[in-house]
Amino acid sequence: MTARIGFIGLGIMGRPMALNLLAAGHELSVYARRTEALTPVTDAGARACDSPAGVAREADIVFTMLADTPDVAEVVLGTGGGTGGSTTGVSASDGGGDDRRARAVIAGIRPGSVVVDMSTISPAVTRQIAAELAPAGATMLDAPVSGGDIGARDGTLSIMVGGPAEAFAQLAPLFEILGRHVVHVGEHGAGQICKACNQIVVGQTIAGVGEALLLAEAAGVDGARVREALLGGFAGSRILEVHGQRMLDDNYTPGFKAALHQKDMRIVQETAHELGLGLPGAALVAQLLNTLVGRGDGGLDSAALHLAQRRLNAQGESS
Repeated sequence: MTARIGFIGLGIMGRPMALNLLAAGHELSVYARRTEALTPVTDAGARACDSPAGVAREADIVFTMLADTPDVAEVVLGTGGGTGGSTTGVSASDGGGDDRRARAVIAGIRPGSVVVDMSTISPAVTRQIAAELAPAGATMLDAPVSGGDIGARDGTLSIMVGGPAEAFAQLAPLFEILGRHVVHVGEHGAGQICKACNQIVVGQTIAGVGEALLLAEAAGVDGARVREALLGGFAGSRILEVHGQRMLDDNYTPGFKAALHQKDMRIVQETAHELGLGLPGAALVAQLLNTLVGRGDGGLDSAALHLAQRRLNAQGESS
């Protein structure tokens, strides 16, 4: 069955995901702020709309894939404008709220539609957005992903879904186009909590691999041989395989940018604060990422966290 789909956010992740939906034969309406982001998708057959509201009017299912919590709040509700800042609430930030809401998804959404946010954002704000969409007769699913740009391109993402089970079952065929491992985790916000857990594990594993290679180097042992040996044992992991090699090669061409991982760890820390949890390992990773991004390296792959570790041990030497 062909679905009428909208897609908002055509960056490094969103563009290949939208193209995969098109390639599967679905009708696609799209919106992006930059013409250069639209062109590859419209050239493949998508229809460009002039606003998120326009996308919602054309589609029964609206996907969003955006950078941060305020971006999703702005696009879906017309609130929370801009990027950065607090992820704990949604509110209009200037006097143009009526115009912004008129351009937002909520202004064009129709009863029975589903909004699927595949961004990584605040679980609390996710629940707020779902609550605001409900009176319009629309359902929301939060469905953040793991797998980077390669997984987006190859349709092999891991997708963690929160929201009503009925909506998840309805959209399962679309998720299967986009990902290889799709799990319904629970109600609204559960997908975002799962993604936060993912980023805790990924971040601390990157840090562990980086420290191991630092130790090998300091002791005069070949890091490549150490990595090879560890891959055959209980320490073996996809991160050791891929990011360990990046560290050895000093090659941090981005698949997932450090600045985005920094944002994700901010969400982890804010959520832990809301719940009264101490997560010292996650806090350490967040600080290393803060140091990396603060040095102007936020555009590098998050495996470049290893650079922050090297600088920490340089003790004043240039690095």
